[in-house]
Amino acid sequence: MTDPHSGKQTQSRACYERARQVLVGGVNSPVRAFRAVGGDPVFLKSAKGAHVYDVDGNRYIDLVGTWGPAIFGHAHPEVVKAVQDAAERGLSFGACCESEAELAEIITSAIPSIDMIRFVNSGTEATMSAVRLARAATGRSKLIKFEGCYHGHVDSLLVAAGSGASTFGVPDSAGVTPSAAGDTLLVPYNDTRAVQRVMEEHGSDIAAILVEPVAGNMGFVPPADGFLETLRSVCDDSGGLLIFDEVMTGFRVAWGGYQVLADLKPDITCLGKVIGGGMPVAAYGGRRELMEQVSPLGSMYQAGTLSGNPIGMACGIATLKLCQTEGLYEELNNSAAMLTKGFSQAAKEAGLSLTTGFLGGMIGLAFSDKPVFNFVDAQDCDHERFAAFFRAMLKNGIWLPPSGYEAMFISSEHNNAIIEQIIDAAAASFKAITP
Repeated sequence: MTDPHSGKQTQSRACYERARQVLVGGVNSPVRAFRAVGGDPVFLKSAKGAHVYDVDGNRYIDLVGTWGPAIFGHAHPEVVKAVQDAAERGLSFGACCESEAELAEIITSAIPSIDMIRFVNSGTEATMSAVRLARAATGRSKLIKFEGCYHGHVDSLLVAAGSGASTFGVPDSAGVTPSAAGDTLLVPYNDTRAVQRVMEEHGSDIAAILVEPVAGNMGFVPPADGFLETLRSVCDDSGGLLIFDEVMTGFRVAWGGYQVLADLKPDITCLGKVIGGGMPVAAYGGRRELMEQVSPLGSMYQAGTLSGNPIGMACGIATLKLCQTEGLYEELNNSAAMLTKGFSQAAKEAGLSLTTGFLGGMIGLAFSDKPVFNFVDAQDCDHERFAAFFRAMLKNGIWLPPSGYEAMFISSEHNNAIIEQIIDAAAASFKAITP
């Protein structure tokens, strides 16, 4: 690496001590606290291309990508200029602006299942609103979600499984009431039989099935053959709606998202991350007659002061225009294939069991001797070894997600030379943590 990397985090520790006095746990999102990997959080100061820089001047190759949006790396000049130009015209109007329709037109032209869209500010808002819309449209109350799929910190979605293969949810967070969680039914991811059993018992009460088509919050877990098709089929048979949470996969794994690759049409799609290019932009959308039930056309109320703000719209438009670059997703897949192959070979040479996966620059890495198929498999992985790997990679100048339950991301800026640097760092880190 050409930039110095001392490995020292003196200023980061000082920043953390300061932050702990005024921020809960010193952070604004729990995973940033490094509780899963040990040590104090590192504070970043800037980012450019495939790299991030901390307050101590250390440079890291970034495999977080601000959790997905940085598909072209950080501070892409065309995206930055679009944001700067928009900022000069005003940060927020609290009123309609032309760029809202422009970004919506790009998205609806790319995703056949979406005729109309409503912009919000976060993935949590998108899933919360999508579930509300499904309940309004069907007149039903119950929801199926899958163990290990995270859909934001909505009360009814912060649920844990009880006894049995499928169950009514119980609160998974203090402050969530049993009544808020009680209409959510938990089913193992990739378990079509469990879905069918729940539908046989509760089908007439199910408003929607909510799913990440590719799970990214228990590592990287792709759908089993026929799993998503089964969800589409049981919803069609029961009159319930199918909601795809593509906050992570939308425009990240393919132009239009995973549903385009799979040739499946959900009733409602939740989007975020890439569509905002790193700004707080998200959305939910679907066919016209369904979306027309949202206020002001319909009785399902949802609003937001900063929704569709001109800065976020400008950033999203610039990013999605770049996403139409010919060969982008093939390039991301090739780079991800090179990286996961390198990870696997280096781990094998170090005598470690490792399973990997990838799609469109979205990567999974788990210390396990078997593929991760669901949340139970994800829990059975060696998370202590991941924590050791994280610390070793940090010392070797690689910025990983600070949790073994998170997917990794690369960008168009991760060229072959950078991929090789990551593989070399991984080989050294694997050896450092080998028993």
